[in-house]
Amino acid sequence: MASAASPSPPPLWLDAAAADALLAGSGGADVIAALALDEALLEEAHEGVRGEAVVRTWMATRPVVVVGSSSRVEEEVDVAGCDAAGVPILRRPSGGATVILGPGCVMWSVVTPYPAGVPAVERIHAAMLDPLVGALVSAGLPVSRQGTSDLVLTVDEGSEAIPSLKKISGNALRVRRHGVLYHGTLLDRFDLPLAARLLKHPPREPDYRGQRPHAEFLVNLELGRERIEGLLREAFGAVDPLGELPLERVARLIEERYGDRAWTHRL
Repeated sequence: MASAASPSPPPLWLDAAAADALLAGSGGADVIAALALDEALLEEAHEGVRGEAVVRTWMATRPVVVVGSSSRVEEEVDVAGCDAAGVPILRRPSGGATVILGPGCVMWSVVTPYPAGVPAVERIHAAMLDPLVGALVSAGLPVSRQGTSDLVLTVDEGSEAIPSLKKISGNALRVRRHGVLYHGTLLDRFDLPLAARLLKHPPREPDYRGQRPHAEFLVNLELGRERIEGLLREAFGAVDPLGELPLERVARLIEERYGDRAWTHRL
């Protein structure tokens, strides 16, 4: 991990299967509990309870729409389409635009304590994304950073076409005085047409998107979850397993926020 985000000791790795088993008893559905766990780990980092960074992955077992902390649901989501398809809408603690999750979309999170105070936001983006780009490039993929916090794949769409940049990963962060949550998506074997069906065109977009609709803008990595998890561990040097999870914090956050429809739809 880049020096701006390098804690001592090395980052811990949270095994997804172990986390799923523990969260199942935390009083929340899978994605609700997973979102609450990210914030619970951030609370621990900010309060100095946990001195190591934590790296984790997870995957939703069914489609779920997740809006950013300041997103307006009606502006970014086809609410009627979600209702008709039985797709829940949730809200995450970080900024950025709305995403759709589900099988084949690997979620990754890094929660880092900064006892002396967090660095500038651009340094955080670099500390999180540059190592991941390096790991993906080392696997033979033409991946680069674009926009504020996107990762893209350079795709050759034909001998006479100019190679285009297609999004494989959108990422967001939440900053507290002594800790940072950085998390996002890695599209691997995801049902990409779902995005066009359930999400509206975002109200803000990076220049490189060029007004392209979701179907022309997104692409899958096709690496497989196990390979992606290996690259994440390589990127961040996550070695030892994380032990006990903050399940009491998770349960409290589910009750106060993530399991509360009014909180989700407050904007």
